[in-house]
Amino acid sequence: MPTDSKKTLSDLIAIMAALRTPGSGCPWDLEQTFATIAPYTIEEAYEVVDAIERQDMPALKDELGDLLLQVVYHARMAEEREAFGFEDVVDAIAQKMLRRHPHVFGSEAERSAGATPGFWERIKGAEKGRAAASAPAGVLSDVPVGLPALTRAVKLQHKAAAVGFDWPSLKPVFDKLKEELGELEAAIADAGAAAPRRKAALEEEFGDLMFVIANVARHLGLEPETVLRRANAKFSRRFAAVERKLAGLGRRPQQSDLAEMDRLWDEVKAEEGKEG
Repeated sequence: MPTDSKKTLSDLIAIMAALRTPGSGCPWDLEQTFATIAPYTIEEAYEVVDAIERQDMPALKDELGDLLLQVVYHARMAEEREAFGFEDVVDAIAQKMLRRHPHVFGSEAERSAGATPGFWERIKGAEKGRAAASAPAGVLSDVPVGLPALTRAVKLQHKAAAVGFDWPSLKPVFDKLKEELGELEAAIADAGAAAPRRKAALEEEFGDLMFVIANVARHLGLEPETVLRRANAKFSRRFAAVERKLAGLGRRPQQSDLAEMDRLWDEVKAEEGKEG
């Protein structure tokens, strides 16, 4: 295949087929399974989000390509099992988009009605109702287990809230947050407990605290993964600035102490405030 011409989606599908061809393909690619590739799929999705957060269009182009490769990869492995192919993936999502946008692609009456409030949820509910006819499922059963934990917590809470299992305001959520923080503090203070039991208690109470924090984010209309990524980026940026200040003094963090680094941290925060 010439490397100097602009490639198409068909070329990418053919490249993946060649990589997965026994005898002539890539040994590493031939060893992969859905399970071994799945972590890369998640990683590539995060890298797309990172490029968007940084507003880096060249990087976004590359990361979208990497994410597309994941779809092609999974589809190829499914085709090898005679389960489905890439064309079936495309057809399924295209049919879903047509079905879920009757105000754009539907009958004249549906287009005239426009996007009525709640139409998306009604269509999704009808789709799930048809699927559930053969396999009834619980309210939370369609929330993917493989989602990032904070994102999944919010989705679980959304699902429960949709059937009325939710606090009516933020105040009781904060009350629950304080309660869970108190239980974590109590578990920390229980120094006499056997090590395995104490660790299990700490894990449980910290998990409960994180779940309530996700609920606070949901009530505020925030996406916890997004805001935590931004907090991570802010911490990284400020700590790098502390390192630069230390370098200006001829030292590295390992040669400093908490008091000095804390003072430099405050300087960095103050300088960022002036820039803002």
